[in-house]
Amino acid sequence: MEFNKQVDQYIENAPESQKELLKALRALIHSSVPKATEQYKWSRPVYATTKDFCYLVSNKKHVNLGFMNFDKISDSEGLLEGTGKNMRHVKIKSIKDIKNAVLKKMIKEAQQIEE
Repeated sequence: MEFNKQVDQYIENAPESQKELLKALRALIHSSVPKATEQYKWSRPVYATTKDFCYLVSNKKHVNLGFMNFDKISDSEGLLEGTGKNMRHVKIKSIKDIKNAVLKKMIKEAQQIEE
């Protein structure tokens, strides 16, 4: 997967405390779905294969790893938050909150839904 220059800029402009989280989640998405494309739309990084499957959003005190069609993702640890009809997110406040194996599984499940 190629890095998108607009996503590079998004990360660079994020609050200092969020940059490390965004970079780590970006790398996790890239390693989970190497054939995904990285786009910048809706003022955020969005990842897709045939359709969009996840996104990143920097907030003041955390980063959201968001998922489209969340209802097809197994969330055994109850990480998904939100009330949107088609999207939910996992709130990441620190590097230690990144559960690589769990999030990687969720990312792969989200991507498979769209293919």
